[in-house]
Amino acid sequence: MSHTSAQVPALALENVTCTFASRDDHNSRYTAVKDTSLRVAPGEFVSVVGPTGCGKSTLLNVGAGLLAPSSGTVSVFGEELRGVNRRAGYMFQAEALMPWRSALDNVTAGLSFRGVPKDEARAKGDEWLKRVGLGGFGDRYPHQLSGGMRKRVGMAQTLILDPDIILMDEPFSALDIQTRQLMENELLELWADKRKAVLFITHDLDEAISLSDRVVVLSAGPGTHPIGEFVIDLPRPRDVAEIRTHPRFVELHAQIWGVLREEVLKGYKQQLAAV
Repeated sequence: MSHTSAQVPALALENVTCTFASRDDHNSRYTAVKDTSLRVAPGEFVSVVGPTGCGKSTLLNVGAGLLAPSSGTVSVFGEELRGVNRRAGYMFQAEALMPWRSALDNVTAGLSFRGVPKDEARAKGDEWLKRVGLGGFGDRYPHQLSGGMRKRVGMAQTLILDPDIILMDEPFSALDIQTRQLMENELLELWADKRKAVLFITHDLDEAISLSDRVVVLSAGPGTHPIGEFVIDLPRPRDVAEIRTHPRFVELHAQIWGVLREEVLKGYKQQLAAV
C-alpha cells in the first residue's frame, strides 16, 4: 500500500468494531466486525470480498455514516466522521428508484433535495442519462425499464451528485453476466473520467479483480476482519471480459482464492448450521 501512504485517505476506518444485540436473544451480543482497519486513497478503487453474511455491508454502512461503530474511528479526508458522510454517494444492492418518478426525475432527485433549480437539474439529468446510455429514456418509469437500465439510472442518480467517495454494495449482483459486464465497463469508464475514491463490496472475485486497484479479503464472521490485501497491478484501461484472460489476472485470482476459499467454506458451514 506504499503507493498511497503519502496521501490523506479519502476514507479511513481505524480499528472498527461493530457489535449488535442478537436477533433471537437480546441479552446476547453479536460482533459482526472486529478490529478492522481499511483505507481508501483519493482516486483509488478498492474492492472488499468475503463470504456471504460476513459483514461486508456493515463496513460500508459505517463508511456512509449510517451506522456508528461500537468502537474505533472513521475519518473522511482526515476529519472524523460524525453523522452521515456528506462526501459519499451510496449505490445499494437493492434498487433505490422511486417507482412513481420517471427515470429523469429519479436521476435528479438528489439535486432537487439540494435545492438546485429545476431547469438546471433537468439539463444535468439529461446529460447523465446520455452518459449512462439512456438518452431518450428520461420519461420512462422504472417498471418500463429492464434490470440493466434501472441499474444505469441508479448509477446516474449516485454520480450526478459528484461525490468524492463512491460506496457500492454489490450493485450488479442481480444482473445476468452479459449485462453485468457491460455495467462494470461503464462504471470503469465513468470512474476513469474523474477518479473518485471507490469502496466496492462484492462476493464475486472476478468482478473485484477486474475493477480494482486493490482487493481486501475479509474473514468469515462473526468478528470479520481483513485477512489479506492484494495490489491489482493489471494495466488500465480495462475491459472486464478481456482482462480475465490476462496471465496476471489468472495468477492474482489463484493467490486471492487461496486466502478466500477457506473462509467461504467456513461461512457456508455457518449458514447451514443456522438453518
